[in-house]
Amino acid sequence: MLATLALAGGLGACVLGPDYEAPEVAPPAEFRSQLSPADAGSLADLPWWEVFGDEVLQSLVREALDNNYDLQVAIARIEQARAVIGVVRSQYYPQVGYEGFVEGDRAVLPGVDGGSTSNTYGVLGGLLNFGWEFDVWGRIKRAEESARARLLAQESVRRGVMLSLVSDIAANYFRLLELDRELAIAEESARVFKHTLDLFTWRYEAGKDSHLPVERAQANFDASQARMADLRRQIAQQENALSVLLGAYPRAIARGRPLVAQSTPATPVGLTTDLLRRRPDILEAEQGMVSANAEIGVAVANFYPRVGLSALAGGGGLVNGDFTGFSTWNAIGNVAGPLFTGGRLEAVYRERQAYWDATVANYKKTVLVAFRETSDALIARQTLADQLKSLQAQVKALRQSVDTSLLRYDAGRASYFEVLEAQQRLFPAEDEVARTQQAQLVAVVNLYKALGGGWQLKDEEWAQAR
Repeated sequence: MLATLALAGGLGACVLGPDYEAPEVAPPAEFRSQLSPADAGSLADLPWWEVFGDEVLQSLVREALDNNYDLQVAIARIEQARAVIGVVRSQYYPQVGYEGFVEGDRAVLPGVDGGSTSNTYGVLGGLLNFGWEFDVWGRIKRAEESARARLLAQESVRRGVMLSLVSDIAANYFRLLELDRELAIAEESARVFKHTLDLFTWRYEAGKDSHLPVERAQANFDASQARMADLRRQIAQQENALSVLLGAYPRAIARGRPLVAQSTPATPVGLTTDLLRRRPDILEAEQGMVSANAEIGVAVANFYPRVGLSALAGGGGLVNGDFTGFSTWNAIGNVAGPLFTGGRLEAVYRERQAYWDATVANYKKTVLVAFRETSDALIARQTLADQLKSLQAQVKALRQSVDTSLLRYDAGRASYFEVLEAQQRLFPAEDEVARTQQAQLVAVVNLYKALGGGWQLKDEEWAQAR
């Protein structure tokens, strides 16, 4: 036992396995399609309620952060990871157990005179057992390091879920507003086509035109009615999708500002190197590497013997008319290690090493995806502005075209084809304007998410919009 204590004391500071070193990742100096020179400030520094100013949208986000089930799952997994740390840390301490027993026995013995005698015995007692493994090679320490990294990874997952939830609520809300705008355009088109239908019908009944314009106008009016029905279906389904994100049963969703009244702040992106410490998925991937590295240390320590103490103490008694007590104890210092395992330990080590390589590749891929998503959002911001400007000019020209064609038709200088063509081109162009306006808002949502928005907020602050 003294030799075991001396061995544990002499090697107690030994921790096997490699210490974690982050792999080299050299991000570019600036993001592709970055509109302005790199600046330390970033859109990601803003809390989400300063990015999305619509008060109704803010209330929806707060409700989702309180009730969303994906977020509840993430929180539960954090508690699970925290409990695993407690399980691992328990191995640092002595393990003490107990055992109790009661036994009864009766013996019947033949007598010398042909009779028999019986004796009844009772045995009762209890034992305390004690075991303590010394973490000579750092196996427990590496296991704790791995468990703690998994906890930090789960905390990053939670932040990622919150960021994704805010982004998904905003994107789905803007989609709902865009559908509302398309429905308004469809209702306007129905009114215009009905007016055209009435005009063509009057001219036909007055003998000024054939029935063909009436049939074409009727077809356009019916198409606009079908379009409205389709949009109402999409709106209801979009509200249902938002309800699920809110953690609620399908219901109607309130609206705040209309699509054309929505606004967003300036969108600086900040330094590229800051992206590595802001994005929750990058932080999660890095903790995955930390955990995998520590597991290599556990695999290495398993090649070496385990050193510890074990002890046993107990007592009991024999009852046979009288009570006779007894007690016992022992203490043993032990060293136990592998000699031949059929290659199992070597295979475990290779598996942990390969897993580390996989986490490194996953980390580098996550960084690449982060830069791609940021660049995609920047490109969208840059090109959608030009696209919207051109579409709005197109709509203005088409409106003038409709007015002119109606005047020419009334004056008998144009056919009904000219009127219908102008109307048929106007309303799809207005829909395209609405979709582009929504895409602009979603580009800001995607940029905020890609940059790791709200990274300075504490977890409890996410649902407390000020």
